[in-house]
Amino acid sequence: MAKVGRPKIENPKVNKISVRLSDEEHEKLIEFAKEHSMTKAEVFKKGLEILYKQCK
Repeated sequence: MAKVGRPKIENPKVNKISVRLSDEEHEKLIEFAKEHSMTKAEVFKKGLEILYKQCK
């Protein structure tokens, strides 16, 4: 019998975090994401990559 459903991915994203932002911080995040054609999550992930590389 054939498998049904989506194929399993190699590195599933199962961990979630929550961040509280002020109205000003949220507006900056939205503006930056729009200007760079990114999602808010992509902005945070890219920022984490940059900080991680700087601190190594």
